Amino acid sequence: MDRFWAAPPVSRTIVAAMAIQSLLVYGGVLSADWIWFDPRRMTSLDFIFDLYFTWTYGTGLELNSPRFSQPGSFFVYVVFVCTIIAALASTFVGAGFFTAGLMMAFIYTFAQDNRGKKAHIVIVQIPVEYLPWASLAVTLVVDGPYRMMIQVTGILAAHLYDFLTRLYPTFQGGRNYIQTPVFVKRWFGAESSAFSHKKYGTAFRPGQNLQTPAASGASRGWTSGFSGSSWTGRGQGRRLGSD
Repeated sequence: MDRFWAAPPVSRTIVAAMAIQSLLVYGGVLSADWIWFDPRRMTSLDFIFDLYFTWTYGTGLELNSPRFSQPGSFFVYVVFVCTIIAALASTFVGAGFFTAGLMMAFIYTFAQDNRGKKAHIVIVQIPVEYLPWASLAVTLVVDGPYRMMIQVTGILAAHLYDFLTRLYPTFQGGRNYIQTPVFVKRWFGAESSAFSHKKYGTAFRPGQNLQTPAASGASRGWTSGFSGSSWTGRGQGRRLGSD
């Protein structure tokens, strides 16, 4: 439990919710009116692998990805991709559950952030950027086209997020409209006074340790800001015209 509570909050909440929901559904506790329930999947290990991969790649992104360095930015990413997955999977695939799509979205974004590295799928080592496509191939063979298409919606959602937040602003000079709201940053522990909104984006002001003239021992006045040099203080005064 200590390891669970030490994990990043968004990933641990998603995985915990998936575990509870899966146990309730596979156990027949929840009605099919709320979540689809198929007794034939009672012996399936799919939900275990979903939990494992969602945990692995979700925590990897939330802890280590530079794109999610701001407080609450990973939460905004999850909300965005979940919305797109739900819209695509329900409309074009007719799906009623979407965890496979969310897992694949995590894998796709992880692969984009770690280009040039290696990853393992089953027992084969491949470049990590091929990992989403290899995972789709395995799903097609093991679970069939229906589950694979749900995973495809995850790739589409993650790619759309990548395009809107990185590719379009960086290479096309466009604006990034997916920003982390201030109230979300506050939820995740950011101090509101440390952020200010500018025309070019959100500016972060780190904490400052300012010293008053009395505390520093002397008034800076017109002295230079270069520390450790002869310009940091006034020299010995002389009257004009003296030797």
